[in-house]
Amino acid sequence: MDKLKAHKTDFPGLVILEPAVFKDNRGYFFEAYNYEHYANLGITTRFVQDNQAKSTYGVVRGLHFQQPPHSQAKLVRVTEGVILDAVVDLRKGSPTYGRYFSIELSADNFLALYIPKGFAHGYSVLSQTAIVTYKSDDFYTPPAEAGINLLDPHLNIDWKISPEKMIISQRDKIWPMLNQAIHNFTLNPENPY
Repeated sequence: MDKLKAHKTDFPGLVILEPAVFKDNRGYFFEAYNYEHYANLGITTRFVQDNQAKSTYGVVRGLHFQQPPHSQAKLVRVTEGVILDAVVDLRKGSPTYGRYFSIELSADNFLALYIPKGFAHGYSVLSQTAIVTYKSDDFYTPPAEAGINLLDPHLNIDWKISPEKMIISQRDKIWPMLNQAIHNFTLNPENPY
């Protein structure tokens, strides 16, 4: 089989992953996850929970993270539709601290985004519906839950949805702005994954 391709970003440890997809007249096949292939790229994260969410056009979720010691690395993929996936680097000492990165993930492009611990994560739904699946390396722990306001003007994330069409939960509307949020992450330059 062809190898999994990793496309590094300017954000230490944040990696776009492109699987080898085998298509024929029956459809397609690809390995959605293979620990050995990821480990060969330096990503040795052990995932313990899989999550799935279905949303309609205009839904914007985020920007979520969990505080240490329950912080989570995530592997995000789309199995139906199209989303704009966005993350904000919260790791002190990172050259990209306080900046955001975004990418379109879709069922058609097969891409996945590996998000190390220390990032806030969110997405907007750009298709009529979308199904997002993601792995995490720690369990959902409500007391550790935290977030950044997804409309923070200093981040100025372009969610590719006009404001009047955004569907945002009450909880996500009241997260603090980045400069007021409590977070205690530090980049480990020797192992950013």
